Amino acid sequence: MTPKTFGYIRQLVLTRSAIVLEPGKEYLVESRLGPLAKVHGFASLDEFADAMAAAPFGTMHRQTVEAMTTNETSFFRDIHPFEALKKTLIPEIIARKAASRQINIWCAAASSGQEPYSVAMLLREHFPELASWKITFIATDLSNAVLAKARSGRYGQLEVNRGLPAPLMVKYFTKDGTEWVIRDDIRNMIDFRELNLIEKWPLMPVFDLVMIRNVLIYFDIPTKKQILKNIRQVMSPTGILMLGGAETTMGLDDQFERVQVDKGVAYRQISTPSGAGRPHVAA
Repeated sequence: MTPKTFGYIRQLVLTRSAIVLEPGKEYLVESRLGPLAKVHGFASLDEFADAMAAAPFGTMHRQTVEAMTTNETSFFRDIHPFEALKKTLIPEIIARKAASRQINIWCAAASSGQEPYSVAMLLREHFPELASWKITFIATDLSNAVLAKARSGRYGQLEVNRGLPAPLMVKYFTKDGTEWVIRDDIRNMIDFRELNLIEKWPLMPVFDLVMIRNVLIYFDIPTKKQILKNIRQVMSPTGILMLGGAETTMGLDDQFERVQVDKGVAYRQISTPSGAGRPHVAA
């Protein structure tokens, strides 16, 4: 792969996903895009990049961006946030929403579905009173490929071995050949949608819980600031934001405050002017 090819791929990924490929990541580009180039009939990445550069944005470009996004995930990843949800944060949300009996949840950058399914199993396992509530649970990602896997709810043995407790696997999954398939009632709790965080967001509910974990680290500072601002616009003033362990709002958005919850961390809005700043929020 020539420097020209790397520069083209780097700019394409930056423009379409805001993910920054630093110099030195050439090996990552070659390992992820080499097979894709062959699928499209090109002998080299250089030929593949030249063909994309000469054509309008289409399938090859989209697949390239999706291939370069990191989809590392697992069930109950970094267990402390889920313990915080179980012991403190979900009970707080239930208490606040007792009158309306409605909760809105968003898992952004949901990848192949392990995180939202983990939250759904946590709700079903520990909060049976929510069975009679209205729960709007949206999970989004920019990749159609991982969303298709998430919607299928099918996982291999290695995937379920990563973080999924055996009792939950037996209770909420059924074995189908070499795969484990999540129960329909859990899968149907979640609405999987395509959404690119750096593009204009569609109409969305006012969320009580937003989980956008382990994705901000891939963006530059201006993009992080814009995404956090957009999140505030779709969050309830009393809503909860959960980020990855290596992520923070500090130095990026002074309208959030960090809250220690046992061994987990959450963020709340310090203040939100009534009725202001919600141009994309559905009633």
